[in-house]
Amino acid sequence: MKRVGSTFIPPITIDSRKKRPIYGQLYDWLRAAITEGTMKPGQRLPSTRSMAAELKISRISVFNAYEQLQSEGYLETFVGSGTCVAKAIPDETFGSSVGHGGRPRQVTVGSAPRRVSARASALLKVASEPWLHNLGAFRVSLAALDYFPVNPWSKLVTRHARQQSRASMAYGDAMGYLAFREAISEYLGTFRSVRCDASQILITSGSQQALQICAQVLLDPGDQLLIEEPGYPGARLAFTSAGVQLVPVPVDNDGMITERISRRRAAVYVTPSHQYPLGMTMSAARRMSLLKWAIHSGSWIIEDDYDSEYRFSSRPIASLQGLDTDSRVIYIGTFSKVLFPALRLGYVVVPKDLIPVFSTARDAADIFSPTLYQAVLGDFIREGHLARHVRRMRMLYMDRRKTLVNTIRTHLGTSVEVIGDDAGMHLVVLLPPGVDDMLVSKDAAQNGISAMPLSSCYMKPHGRSGLILGYGGVSPRQIHEGMSKLAAIVKRVAR
Repeated sequence: MKRVGSTFIPPITIDSRKKRPIYGQLYDWLRAAITEGTMKPGQRLPSTRSMAAELKISRISVFNAYEQLQSEGYLETFVGSGTCVAKAIPDETFGSSVGHGGRPRQVTVGSAPRRVSARASALLKVASEPWLHNLGAFRVSLAALDYFPVNPWSKLVTRHARQQSRASMAYGDAMGYLAFREAISEYLGTFRSVRCDASQILITSGSQQALQICAQVLLDPGDQLLIEEPGYPGARLAFTSAGVQLVPVPVDNDGMITERISRRRAAVYVTPSHQYPLGMTMSAARRMSLLKWAIHSGSWIIEDDYDSEYRFSSRPIASLQGLDTDSRVIYIGTFSKVLFPALRLGYVVVPKDLIPVFSTARDAADIFSPTLYQAVLGDFIREGHLARHVRRMRMLYMDRRKTLVNTIRTHLGTSVEVIGDDAGMHLVVLLPPGVDDMLVSKDAAQNGISAMPLSSCYMKPHGRSGLILGYGGVSPRQIHEGMSKLAAIVKRVAR
């Protein structure tokens, strides 16, 4: 039987003023904790010496309580393991608070009103769906984790873990670890034409937190934010949770249609280098138009540059922030898609006059990101591992995209249209008229396939019907097997 190794137990209250002897009170508490399921079978108890010291009572009292519980079958003693909760508890001892098998009865929800905020209710409308719970084909935004350079990464983690100083283990700067911010600044200047220095880099727990901080700093509840239609559902979640009013602006082959922006708004959220989800690049004319609008209206531009490293037919597109001459652009990036999502490290490039308020907001969120992994990733960048990994993944993702496109043609022919620039880690398949992408996605999820419905990215009803298919973390075998299943589902729903 697998045993619980921890000796932590819930707080015990012993009252010396009660008539019940001390050992009896301890016996009563332990017996109740075992029968109610608070203490699990196999869980190890503290030694009699430790328990007596913790409760500041006689060791004899602890010994007597343990001995009685053992004689009644609640505790067992093993050589080398000490005293543990018995793996088989007498059924006749279970009280009314214990269900079948010694597990606590499920707590029910009362009939009284259980109020949540209006913002929480709004979040439910854009909450995650079952197609995001599968990590196989065709999970969006998932990198090729089996190609991650584990050896150099592990060596760097080991090096920094062994060399941690008192300063590195204490509270850190809310803006982030300076050496890491310097590495990011050099990286962005070289590869993304971002104009900044290390003082402007704010480290976050991924791009989602970066969006939430931008909402808190730049927008008040009720402010209007322009957002692409269709657009990134995660951004809708972040801004909706801040009470911001979202104003959808349609996109075409040149990105957000800036001609539709007729008056001042508080801010605009865009993905200009690789529009999410449709994949087009914002044209130079639209970029300049958006920057001019922001300057004249005094509005902010939030640029989400989520996977711009991966372009297959041309060099990476320069950032919108690099064209900004009035410090109107707040630039957001993440390492979740370049490296791996569990790393939880992202960044914001903040205009210099906003550094104090962004730093304060970051401190209020969760103070700072873990220093150890910031230090590791800083060296990972400086030693060239990141650049080599990106080059390797660019070739891998290009091949996987071609494989996916060819497989789509094989199974669905010309009944569907594949759209999106030759870039990124996902593509979009437009379904035939009348085919409900929500039904396809839900059916696919039940069959182990992650196919995100395009219509879920629209704020307005009756958006285009299609599927967003990720290929970054999907092997060629998974692509062929997954598309075979998905094509059968599409044909079934289309009947």
